[in-house]
Amino acid sequence: MFLKHVANVVAERSTQYGDAAGNMAAIAARWSSTLGWEITPSQVVLCLLDLKLARLAHDPTHEDSAVDVCGYAALLRELAETTNTEGR
Repeated sequence: MFLKHVANVVAERSTQYGDAAGNMAAIAARWSSTLGWEITPSQVVLCLLDLKLARLAHDPTHEDSAVDVCGYAALLRELAETTNTEGR
């Protein structure tokens, strides 16, 4: 039941914010400019995962953070598959 909820949230956010991979690429470009070195979309996802895990360490019952961890983990896998496919 929880994973179905995660899938629904991911789909809803895709509607609100657009393609997740494209969104992470846009964030990576902004963070690269801000920090002065290249940040990849996968690194963005890893940082967002860290943020959510830190929040869960503070409050393990916070459902939104748990949902986001699952969604970001799935996105990280999708980005890895895309990168591997494009790199071949």
